[in-house]
Amino acid sequence: MPRLALYALIVCVLTVAAAVVSFVQGSWLGIVWVLLAGLSSNMTWYYLRRGRAARGGSVTG
Repeated sequence: MPRLALYALIVCVLTVAAAVVSFVQGSWLGIVWVLLAGLSSNMTWYYLRRGRAARGGSVTG
């Protein structure tokens, strides 16, 4: 797994946790965390696919 994909995955997990905590506390700030989770999830997929393409692997899906 490329390093940037791993970092983006960690950020995604942390933002999901932050969104859950925000919503449990009754804060609407959780919406921002959900949006950041979506962005970091897309970044994770991008870096994974880019890393596979650089290694010559198949990029399907």
